[in-house]
Amino acid sequence: MHIVFFGDQHVESSGGAQVSMRLQRQFLERAGHTVTVVAPRMHGRDFGDPAYVETPSIPIQLDREYSMTWPGARTDAFVDRALAERPPVDVVHVQADFWGAFTGHRFARRHGLPVVHTMHNRVDVGIQAVTPLAPLVLAALVRWQRWMLPAGPSLGLRGATRTGTADAAEDPRDVAETGPGDAVRTHLGGGAGAASTRESAGWRFLAGIAAGSAAVTAPSAHFAHRLEEHGVFRPVDVVWNGIDDAVLDVALATRAPRKDGVPRFVWVGRMSPEKRLLPFLEAVAESGMRAEVDIIGGGAERRAAERLVARRSPRADVRFLGRLAYRDTLARLAAADAVVQTSVGFETQGMTPFEAAALGTPAVVSDPDIAAELESGFWPVAEPLSTSALAQALRSAADDIDAGRAVAVNPEIAERFRQSSRTSAMLEIYTRVLSA
Repeated sequence: MHIVFFGDQHVESSGGAQVSMRLQRQFLERAGHTVTVVAPRMHGRDFGDPAYVETPSIPIQLDREYSMTWPGARTDAFVDRALAERPPVDVVHVQADFWGAFTGHRFARRHGLPVVHTMHNRVDVGIQAVTPLAPLVLAALVRWQRWMLPAGPSLGLRGATRTGTADAAEDPRDVAETGPGDAVRTHLGGGAGAASTRESAGWRFLAGIAAGSAAVTAPSAHFAHRLEEHGVFRPVDVVWNGIDDAVLDVALATRAPRKDGVPRFVWVGRMSPEKRLLPFLEAVAESGMRAEVDIIGGGAERRAAERLVARRSPRADVRFLGRLAYRDTLARLAAADAVVQTSVGFETQGMTPFEAAALGTPAVVSDPDIAAELESGFWPVAEPLSTSALAQALRSAADDIDAGRAVAVNPEIAERFRQSSRTSAMLEIYTRVLSA
């Protein structure tokens, strides 16, 4: 089949969604399918890859890595011309939240194609993290979405409309069902319509861009639950972002036995407030533990983090390694005694603890949603936003590692996290929406 990805950013730019899309394309092509990727042109770079349809764009950062394509008639015509020269499209896979989402859904509507929409981001939390004007920005986004994707018949699995699910009741799967400890939920064919979407412009926005989808996927069960809970779409399929099988095999084959010495912790991420690097470094100092702590990544808070370490003089040896290549990061995770996850409520999956678990490395986990997804193999932070509780969890982890009783990771993670299994799961969804 021919699958067309739509993204907000070029897949060769940095970012978790972009890494996932590159890997998805690679494994879909190995399985014999054709993939085209539609995304804004990246300024100053020419990739010459025939799979890319690079839409006209303007840079939106000083380093020109990220770009924006204004959605609308001109972009629609550009995409139509580019895809007319390629094999007939079977499935549109939108993996975007803004201009890429609008362009992808508009293309699918024009050509009567089913849409699978992967939600990678918590739009509301992300915008709140970068601007004090978040309510105004979110309200503007909702209006923009309604303008770009006006109400009308959707291409959902069972003919649901933007504002209701009248046809869905004819399907025998549309029955209330319960599980142990679960509230009753009804399977709807898609679209918004839940009263809870009034609670937040962010959820209303996501509901609006999901409304025309035949299926919606999320990279974790906890994010899928929130999407359903807030009326964005029901049911949401859970398909984790994965790790390249070959890279995982090499990392596992070269993993060395633990060396003697103090416990080794690693923190990986973007140095921005929502990732909570500064509270982590405060907790390292407060813990008083003897350890090696490697910080991988870059961002606006690096200087503040370095100043904090200089001021607090923790007993642990804290090293800032900067941005590393993906394989080098995995090697650091494999060599560590524990990875530390500190963001709370922000991650839609939280890749690092899963990558570490796949390599056999346990984690200190602040976010209870991520802890539940891992199931085992971690030291929980009793009060997720408490620096003192994080310090206590770090001390417990260091003591257990020193004593040779570190927690064992969930052995199922490595197999469930392989990209080959994730691609198989996504192909089942493609087949389902094509047969509906």
